[in-house]
Amino acid sequence: MLHLRIRATMLLVATSLLATGMAPGITCAQGQSVSPAAAPGRSSPPAPIVKEGKTIRVSEHVHVIPDERVPMVPNVGIVVGEKATLVIDPGMGRRSGEAVLREVRKLARTDDLVIANTHFHPEHTTGDLAFPATVRLFRARAQQQDVDEMGMKFVEMFSGMRPALAEILQGASFRTPTELFDRETTVDLGGVRVRMIRLGPGHTRGDTAFHVEGDSVLFTGDLAMRNLFPSFISPQSSAISWLDSLDQLDRLAAVRVVPAHGDLADRTVIGAYRDYIKALQRRVAELKRAGSSSAEVASQLRTEFAVRHPNWAGPERIAGAATVIYNETR
Repeated sequence: MLHLRIRATMLLVATSLLATGMAPGITCAQGQSVSPAAAPGRSSPPAPIVKEGKTIRVSEHVHVIPDERVPMVPNVGIVVGEKATLVIDPGMGRRSGEAVLREVRKLARTDDLVIANTHFHPEHTTGDLAFPATVRLFRARAQQQDVDEMGMKFVEMFSGMRPALAEILQGASFRTPTELFDRETTVDLGGVRVRMIRLGPGHTRGDTAFHVEGDSVLFTGDLAMRNLFPSFISPQSSAISWLDSLDQLDRLAAVRVVPAHGDLADRTVIGAYRDYIKALQRRVAELKRAGSSSAEVASQLRTEFAVRHPNWAGPERIAGAATVIYNETR
């Protein structure tokens, strides 16, 4: 049963990436190869490699390498303390990890490096391998469970999307954590402390946020992003627990928010996601009471909420969210 849920999750991921132009050459469930890059007027997306020389400073201790809106590139966090430096989500594959490491060495005050990831997807984790053997890797136990059950399956799926990704992910695997935690841990980097908070399940079972205390900077992962529909693609995804995660994030009262992807923001993105999910819950409940099927609800609300949020990217994600909420609605 678990492998069927994982397969369904991977098909949802592939569909989502395909619809946003991230994954040309995916073979769909019916076995037909689909290649949006070949569509008229559409060029191949840029290689998802973290760029050097683009690092910006967002607070006293926090720097970010922006994704520059390149699909499958994360916003990379670098938190510099007097004793150690924390790197959050060093990208996909060794080449991205090496680029991040070179940027880190321009900023770090010591050789003591710590890595952590917002969730297990390959574009957030497989860059870890480029870092020295002495690095410390912190990971929530739930995120490690995601790695154990689905990690390499996702690497294989991403590699099959197009040749450029296969090259980037050649030899990719997941680094073994040196520190595992259940719900929360705090790392003292020297002059700055970072709370690592396991939330979810939302986007994934092991969603993890990072609050840089004192600097009031919050790394939210995929749990709150600007002008991008949330993606309910994990077998464990839940609107109920996603809302609880948003409440926990909001209570941190951060001034700056660094999402997994897209533009840097403030805490209003947390409220925007909450409003969207609650509105979707209300409409799903109304339609389910009226006798609509899950498929009918997903189709209707995909159109309805795309109109409500015309500036949000990824409207194909609405149907998946509606389906999860339908199953949670009694």
